[in-house]
Amino acid sequence: MLLTGNDVLGLVHLALIPLKLVAVMGKVEGQGESWHGHVTAVTVAPEYRRQQLAKKLMNLLEDISDKIDKAYFVDLFVRASNTPAIKMYEKVIILELSILDLGYVIYRRVLRYYSGEEDGLDMRKALSRDVEKKSIIPLKRPVTPDELEYD
Repeated sequence: MLLTGNDVLGLVHLALIPLKLVAVMGKVEGQGESWHGHVTAVTVAPEYRRQQLAKKLMNLLEDISDKIDKAYFVDLFVRASNTPAIKMYEKVIILELSILDLGYVIYRRVLRYYSGEEDGLDMRKALSRDVEKKSIIPLKRPVTPDELEYD
């Protein structure tokens, strides 16, 4: 299901203002084949976790990045020590006749990404525009924060 901008605003209003349950924040950035959706933040109130809400919001952000913004991929950064989040982003979940395919791969390790102390993992998921899936071929070496592209 493809949502319009008004639907998304309604979802954000529902999620954040009256109920304060869940939120996803993202943007599109880059140039050429680096044009991509970026997940800035995903959060779910503790009492509403383990209900697939974050996965549903991620799928919504991916759908908008793919079908409206025509991005090549979606990326996000996660602490290298955050094993539960890494596993969640890598999983493919089947829930009530719908597939919530997060299916992110670790594209590269960014040394000392978090406060100059902890490494971050740049995880990516190719979208339909990246037919050859070039955007998710893992780099063979870690990078430093100053090597990141900020288009």
